[in-house]
Amino acid sequence: MAPRIPLPPLGRGQPERPVAVLDVGTSKVSALIALIGGDGTPRIIGSGQKPCMGLKRGTVTDFDKAEMAIRGAMDQAERAAGMQMDSVIASFAAGNMGSSMASAEIDIAGASITPTDMVTLRQAGRAAIDPRNRSVVHALPALYTLDGLPGVESPLGLHADRLGMDIHVVTADTPAIMNFTRAVAQSHLGISTLVASPLAASLAVLDDEERDIGVALIDIGAGMTSIAVHKFGIAVGVATVPMGSADITDDIAAAFDTKRSNAERLKTFDGAAVATIRDQTDPVIIPPNIEDGSVEARKVPRAQLVGVIRTRLELLFGEISKALSGLGFVGPQARRIVLTGGGSDLRSIADFAGSYLGCNVRIGRPRGLNGLPVAQEGPAFATLAGLVLFAQGDPGDVWHTQVTSEAPSLRRGFGGVIEKLWGSL
Repeated sequence: MAPRIPLPPLGRGQPERPVAVLDVGTSKVSALIALIGGDGTPRIIGSGQKPCMGLKRGTVTDFDKAEMAIRGAMDQAERAAGMQMDSVIASFAAGNMGSSMASAEIDIAGASITPTDMVTLRQAGRAAIDPRNRSVVHALPALYTLDGLPGVESPLGLHADRLGMDIHVVTADTPAIMNFTRAVAQSHLGISTLVASPLAASLAVLDDEERDIGVALIDIGAGMTSIAVHKFGIAVGVATVPMGSADITDDIAAAFDTKRSNAERLKTFDGAAVATIRDQTDPVIIPPNIEDGSVEARKVPRAQLVGVIRTRLELLFGEISKALSGLGFVGPQARRIVLTGGGSDLRSIADFAGSYLGCNVRIGRPRGLNGLPVAQEGPAFATLAGLVLFAQGDPGDVWHTQVTSEAPSLRRGFGGVIEKLWGSL
C-alpha cells in the first residue's frame, strides 16, 4: 500500500493548490479536482463520473472493469480542470470496516501540559493501537481526559496529574485494501490518503451543533451502507452494513419479473418508502423481462411496488439499528439521524427511517464547496464532496505519525469510551 501523506490544514492567505479525490462505489466512480487554500473555501475545477461494474459490496471483484471506470472518471475531471494529477485521496468502505478504541495515559505530576507532553501522549497512543492483523485506516484522537475527567477539547496549558487520550481507530481487512489500491494503481494513480467513506460524507452534510449534541450519519450506497456516529464534535464510531439501494432494485426485478434497468426506473420514478391511500388504486406499468413483443407490459397497483420496497427497507434498517446499538448510539441523546447517499433519494425514506428508528431524520446533501456541478449536488455525492473537505484540513492521525520513542503508561480496549460519551452528563 502506498504511504499515507497527511495534508496540512490550509488557512486563509495561503496559496491555492490542486487536489484530486476519488469515490469508487459499487455502481459508479466519481472524481473531483479542486483548488484548496486561498480564501479557505475549496473550488471545484473539474469533475467526472463513470458507471462501475468492477465492484461488489464495495469490494473490487474485477481489476480491469474497476480500472476502466477509474480511468474514465479521472480523465473527465482532468480534461475539465486542464491538468493531470498523479495521486488522489480516495474513499473506502469495504473490508468489514469497523471501529475500536485505544487509550493511553501519561503522568504530568501536576504540571502545566506542554506541546512536548502532547507529542509524548501521541506516541503512547500509537503504541496502544492493536490492529489485530487488519489495516489501520484512521487513528484519530477522540477524547482527552484530565485525571480521568472526560470531554476535554484542548488540554494544552491545563494542569493535571494524568493526561489521557482515547483514540478512534478505524480498521479494515488488509486484502480488501490491497485489492483496492491495486485497482487505483493500475489506473496510474497513487493514493495519498484513504478516508473512511462515512467520515468523508459526515464532513459534507453534518453541522457543528449536530456533531456536538450527537448524531448518526447513515450513507446508503448501492451495495453498502456505512454509518458514522458523532458526539462532542468528533466521530466516535463507524460501521458498515453489506446492503444498499441496489438490493431494492434486485427485489423489484425479481418480484415483477422485469429487467434490472426497468426495476431501477420503477424504484426511482414510482417507488416510495411509505404508501399513500392513492397508491392502492394508482397503477404502475411493469415492462416485460423479454422485449421481443411476445410478452405485454402489465399494470399493478403502486402499493405492490411500495410493499416490495418496504420489505427490503425493513431488513436494511433492522441491520442499521443493530449497528447503531453496537456503536453505543442509544438513549435520550441518540435521537438525530442524517441520511445521505444515493439510496436516500428514495421518496419518503426519511419518514420511514424516523418511524422505524424512533429518531428525528433528515436528508443530508453536500455543502461547503464552490463550483460543485449541479449534477453532483445530491446526496449520492456526499462522500465525494467530503473528500475535498478532508483534504482542506486533514486531521492529525496517530497511527500514521512517525513515533521515535517508547510510550509511558498504556491501556487498551473499548474501555468505557462509549459510556463516557453517551452516559449521563
